[in-house]
Amino acid sequence: MARSNAPDEDDDVVDGINITPLVDVLMVVLVMFILTATAQVAGIRVDLPKASTSTSLSESNTKAISINDVGQVFLDAYPVTLPELEDRLRREKAITPDFPVVVRGDAVVQYQKVVEVLDLLRRLDLNQVGLVTGRPK
Repeated sequence: MARSNAPDEDDDVVDGINITPLVDVLMVVLVMFILTATAQVAGIRVDLPKASTSTSLSESNTKAISINDVGQVFLDAYPVTLPELEDRLRREKAITPDFPVVVRGDAVVQYQKVVEVLDLLRRLDLNQVGLVTGRPK
């Protein structure tokens, strides 16, 4: 069989750019952005009292102490007693001496329970303590 100079069907040249790898990379970047933008301090859902102004205290190593409406204490969404809370905070202080702590107390929680937690933080000599409030409606 004679060979001709006509191009074969298998030797077609693609004139476009394959953007599939670019789309894959952009999707990974988008997912990472969404995950980092929505990251918050772990905790339980409490009904926070409202304040006229508020500041953000969320950092990657922030410990969140939450007190729900029945007075149960949580450290980063895990229920703890006050002695367990003191033990865990002492261990964290040994690793990171000056880490921030935020206290989230439900609006109907007894004031005494919040005072007990704040007193414990003072005994441990933790200086970066914030009280979390909600924004006014």
